Amino acid sequence: MTLLHAFLLGIIQGLTEFIPVSSTAHLLIAQRIFNIPAGDAMFSFLVIVQLGTIVSLFAFYWKDLLAIVKAVLDLRGLRDLGGLSPEAKLGWYIIIATIPALLAGYLLKDAVEALFRQPMLEASIRLFTAAVLLTLAEYFSKKNRDLNSMTWLDALIVGLMQIIAVFPGASRSGTTISAGMFRNFDRPAAARFSFLMSVPVMLAAGGYEMLDVLKMPNLGEFLPLLAVGFVTAAVTGWFAVKWLISYLSKNSLYVFAAYCAVVGVILLVVQAF
Repeated sequence: MTLLHAFLLGIIQGLTEFIPVSSTAHLLIAQRIFNIPAGDAMFSFLVIVQLGTIVSLFAFYWKDLLAIVKAVLDLRGLRDLGGLSPEAKLGWYIIIATIPALLAGYLLKDAVEALFRQPMLEASIRLFTAAVLLTLAEYFSKKNRDLNSMTWLDALIVGLMQIIAVFPGASRSGTTISAGMFRNFDRPAAARFSFLMSVPVMLAAGGYEMLDVLKMPNLGEFLPLLAVGFVTAAVTGWFAVKWLISYLSKNSLYVFAAYCAVVGVILLVVQAF
């Protein structure tokens, strides 16, 4: 991998982490196009660069995140859930939604890394999954709820759906936005909860992978690549979040579903021939 590769992969990560078209699938495709060998180093790069998009979320939602953290740490009223502020409730719902993905990521880490050795097939399968979920969510959802009406059951269901995104090629944002819409949240509300709940999962995954990165024998050579990908993903991710929130307030998810289906077909053809 070169610095140019890291720069381009960072752009791809930043643009596709939040837009529901599967960032991992696109990174796997780019990996094949750039002829970058699959392996532990590439897996670590993909996970660490995701932390760059966490910076995007902090920059975009810093007021929301600060209010949520303060409200959750204020334990007064915890015994009476109805007495909690909206920010505190949202914070606890994010925690509930995070637990399933953290457990799955920890228990299935080796299996997930193994799947990266068949990138095109796995990416195509997950793109088709995203296409189906986005289409069903758009068609069947009533889209008549906002986050103020969220319950612990809503959070748990969205969290369980996030387990799908542990596997390579799955669209984390597409899966969780669809899950929120299946619970009849409108598009902006589903997207907002999806983005906010991604923070602890991505921080945990990146922090865990960082422990392996620090043990790498060629760490000095690898760090510049991580830095370039990280910064590029952070900058492009901010613009992606800003654009998507605006887009979803007026437009449907069908265009993303169609895109995932088309790219999935192309990948299957490439894999076959």
